[in-house]
Amino acid sequence: MPATNVTIVLVHGAWADGSSWAKVIAPLAADGLKVTAAPLPLTSFADDVAALDRTLERVTGPVVLVGHAYAGAVIAATRSEKVRALVYVAALAPDEGETVADVFYRAEPHPQAPKLAPDSHGLIYLPDDAFSAAFAQNASKEEQRLLAAVQRPISPACITVAVDRPLWKDRPAWFLIAEQDHMIVEETQRFMARRMNAHIHARPVDHTPLVTAPAVVVDIIREAVGAVAAA
Repeated sequence: MPATNVTIVLVHGAWADGSSWAKVIAPLAADGLKVTAAPLPLTSFADDVAALDRTLERVTGPVVLVGHAYAGAVIAATRSEKVRALVYVAALAPDEGETVADVFYRAEPHPQAPKLAPDSHGLIYLPDDAFSAAFAQNASKEEQRLLAAVQRPISPACITVAVDRPLWKDRPAWFLIAEQDHMIVEETQRFMARRMNAHIHARPVDHTPLVTAPAVVVDIIREAVGAVAAA
């Protein structure tokens, strides 16, 4: 199977949108690969899985599904037969019966992690200063301002629902552990990556390497694409 038959579907996490993948999309597209970013409403876990499934319906060929942060839970909830491999980028991976919050709060948070709480509309926004302290501390000031400006809030209904059997139990998975992550501590990422028997890559990157270290993310996606193409 030629690698160019593989479609890469990128899924953003909380407090982000599809534009966060811009630096990853360009080099993959230059390789001749089909790439699309799935938009999540972040209104409930079921809504987000349904949105991902709609994107998967629109693409053709085998899929490498890539999730950042919260989206790690979402990519494992699809049942699309098109998905041949999963890539986790500093992502959350609850097991059957667990919630996203269970794994997010599994370990003591980083000292610079923001305090999170719903606003008067029941939505959780990331405080502006968290983008430079925890979300993307390795990004430029311009990048941090952009991330803060386009952030999308997440509903507690996304992170408090117990998940079903995750797809990583039935598909090969790759995991980029962000060793400088101030949002999801390294200890938790290593626990999840080992539990899923993922192909593990650990790098000294922050929580948002798709913005601050895109070449690292692209290389891991290429590795997954190569494995799918060779299967």
